Amino acid sequence: MNQTMGSPHYNSAILADRHAATSEGIRGLLETEFDTVYLVANTHSLTEGVARLKPRLVVLDESFGPESTPELLDTLHAESPYSWVIVLTLRDHRVIADAMLAAGANAVVIKRCAGTDLFEALVAIEGGESYQSPGFGPMSEVGSDLGPNQPLKTGSSPQSS
Repeated sequence: MNQTMGSPHYNSAILADRHAATSEGIRGLLETEFDTVYLVANTHSLTEGVARLKPRLVVLDESFGPESTPELLDTLHAESPYSWVIVLTLRDHRVIADAMLAAGANAVVIKRCAGTDLFEALVAIEGGESYQSPGFGPMSEVGSDLGPNQPLKTGSSPQSS
């Protein structure tokens, strides 16, 4: 792939997840596919890193920052419109996946399935498709924990990773 100004750094990824055990496991998976994997611990480092590095991939924990994930996705796409974004979530409700994809994520992966689904997501994205972990329940199974008073907000939910 030829590098041009503003195009993504082909073989790098940024992982935004505050949970050390999860981060190290996912980092290990990503290192099999990317030359460089950067870990970031806060929203400022994430947005600055994406703006500067223009990585090929950003893996974002849904509970990463104080902003809602859709707001953060808007910021990431403004900084690096060609970077792919995979959102990780503990919540397996279809409405979560649909909302993240509608907000601009290329894929949504349930954390407990990341070992297999992360690679499937990358294959789908490389083929121009979006991806949702197969473990997301149908719309009719959305639980009461995601009612009208439960916005898709990150960082504050006890159910967040």
